[in-house]
Amino acid sequence: MTDGLVVVDKPGGMTSHDVVSRVRRLAGTRKVGHAGTLDPMATGVLVLGVNRATRLLGHLMLTDKGYDATIKLGVATTTDDAEGEVVATASTEGLDEATIRSAAAEFVGDLMQVPTAVSAIKVDGKRAYQRVRDGEEVELKARPVTVHELTVTDVRGDELDVSVRCTSGTYIRAIARDLGARLGVGGHLTALRRTAVGPYDLSVAHTLEDLSDEFRLLPIADAARAAFPAVDLDDRQAGDVRVGRPLDLELSALTGVFAPDGSFLALYEPKDGRARPVAVFTG
Repeated sequence: MTDGLVVVDKPGGMTSHDVVSRVRRLAGTRKVGHAGTLDPMATGVLVLGVNRATRLLGHLMLTDKGYDATIKLGVATTTDDAEGEVVATASTEGLDEATIRSAAAEFVGDLMQVPTAVSAIKVDGKRAYQRVRDGEEVELKARPVTVHELTVTDVRGDELDVSVRCTSGTYIRAIARDLGARLGVGGHLTALRRTAVGPYDLSVAHTLEDLSDEFRLLPIADAARAAFPAVDLDDRQAGDVRVGRPLDLELSALTGVFAPDGSFLALYEPKDGRARPVAVFTG
């Protein structure tokens, strides 16, 4: 197997690029990329593509993600997490658990969220976090995100643990910041663990130490079947796919199409009454 996904349980203290560099050495190829960065302080699921599977990653980044997080109330920071400088503090003595849970429930649904200023979003061609590091004032526009579920699993005074299931592009640090603001005391993120990216969760993730002992690659065909609806083609249809032709298939979403022998051929989408290629992985 030379093409596939590696699901890593990223340790804290490493950047996503650090993990990519390690996996490049383990896989013996430079062609390794990741689907969605994790901050150095964060741990958990980081999906990497190897060789041809790197082309799947952009489509995986559009899928839902899951997180477990800890939020500290009463303290606001420059980065909306524990790595930033404290910019404001407030007493939380007037807050009770019911009030905290009620406020947290307001962050479920379709939201307009202002990303954290130290995000990787580009502003006039330059990453927002780099502008902050250079001492510039950064104001990002609110963007639509969807939080499918936000469950408060524990409240310990001015700290709470939450589990979140949300669309890609949602900033959990921004939820911590905005929840603190809603409660009038400020807040920031103190711990973050990504539990899932699309269908890939911690149950299929491996530590870098495990991968060093035995490198495990999820074959590209298995990865595509797990992430997208699948259609098995006949020989004639497979031949059409190999040259990028549309297919007379009724699709309802982005779909993986497979040759009669089970090999993964392409991603197709419904368009103008036919199935049309989005990305072809053969040839």
